[in-house]
Amino acid sequence: MFKLAFKNFLSSSGVKIGIAFLIITGLVSLIVGNQFLAKQAENVEATAAYQKAHISKNVQYHPDELGLLLYYVKFSLVNQTERINSLSIGQRDVNPSIQSVTIRGLEGQKYDADLQNPSNLLLGNIDFSFVLIYLFPLFIIAFTYNIISEERESGTWKIAAVQSSNLFGLILKLFTVRFLVVVFTLFLTLFLATTFLKIPLNTRFWLFSGVSFLYILFWFALSFWVASMSKSSSYNAVTLLSAWILLIIVLPAMVNSYLVSAYPVPEAMETTVKQRNGYHEKWDMDKKATIDKFYTHYPQFKTFGYPKEDFNWLWYYAMQQMGDDEAAGESKALREKLAMRNRASTRIASFIPSVHMQIQLNEIAGSGLSNQLRFMDETGRFHEQLRLQFYPAIFKESPASSQQWEKFEIENFSDNNMTSATSAALPLVVAILLFSVLGWVRFRTMVS
Repeated sequence: MFKLAFKNFLSSSGVKIGIAFLIITGLVSLIVGNQFLAKQAENVEATAAYQKAHISKNVQYHPDELGLLLYYVKFSLVNQTERINSLSIGQRDVNPSIQSVTIRGLEGQKYDADLQNPSNLLLGNIDFSFVLIYLFPLFIIAFTYNIISEERESGTWKIAAVQSSNLFGLILKLFTVRFLVVVFTLFLTLFLATTFLKIPLNTRFWLFSGVSFLYILFWFALSFWVASMSKSSSYNAVTLLSAWILLIIVLPAMVNSYLVSAYPVPEAMETTVKQRNGYHEKWDMDKKATIDKFYTHYPQFKTFGYPKEDFNWLWYYAMQQMGDDEAAGESKALREKLAMRNRASTRIASFIPSVHMQIQLNEIAGSGLSNQLRFMDETGRFHEQLRLQFYPAIFKESPASSQQWEKFEIENFSDNNMTSATSAALPLVVAILLFSVLGWVRFRTMVS
């Protein structure tokens, strides 16, 4: 019976076209992912070559004045891109994965990013997460909306009910056939991803695959419940498509609107302007007052005293530091609001499977907001490390040759934080159990 149901399902030309379309769009998403990885690798390689040439050229032009040299020289930090990131690009297409900074004021440099085509940003990338979250449910709906109602409308369901000793088992077999076909398509695409994109079979990949499997199971559970209502095919189709629109479009838009209004984020521009104003104002202020504030921030440098010259690099970099210090309040507020927005979105998403999936896939792939926040924090630590390394040599007026410039290569930030399997799977498991139990109760009542 099971083989016959399987054969009948696959004999439909519509099913074959649907499966072929899913596989083709899956392959397109892998190509998009591969292009993304190639672009990221190209950017890192170009940055490494640029930094080496940039330092060499500036050392040649400014061999004696280290303070002037370090006014220009940029050092780069790379947010490493995991191979699995190609399956869920997330915020990596709008937030920079490379930060290149001088030792001057950080807040004026932190939000620099590559210019992007706004039309491309609006459309987004057709990565695998898009195919999974948006397209797979549509085909599940197409495969299941008339799974029983069509038999009722053609008059063959009563015959099947009379001939079958286990009508509920028959219903389960019909759903299982469709479920296995869709799951096979899912794992075929993921298998192709591991070979084409060279994604390692590590914890991230298996968690990504497991959550994807649960998302497919959720939509089958929802379809199972709708089918148990014993309505017409048109009613089932409208109900399931309405659920798709609600979960995929309406609720995510409502959540985003709520987060924007509930957690207004200060513009990064405000922080940058505050830093620049804080720095520029110091040109007209007493030098001693500026240096005193600098020594309050860095008491270990007090031994350098108060230079007498009209212009000196200690005073200049003290001004830069004061700009950052005066923008620290705005910078902290921006960081905290983004973190609050991220936590709130995660909590709300626990009740919306589609939003939960997008957030969790991004978290697993290392392309979500939390990854970007950790990268920004690491940029701050990286910048501070550079300052503490170079300040003594600048204040001593050491020549450029005092530094081993060949050692200054681009540095990498590896984000080892990842969402737990429980937090990623539990909301989906709860939703699956809810609709499965509701459907089971109604079907048992119907066939008893």
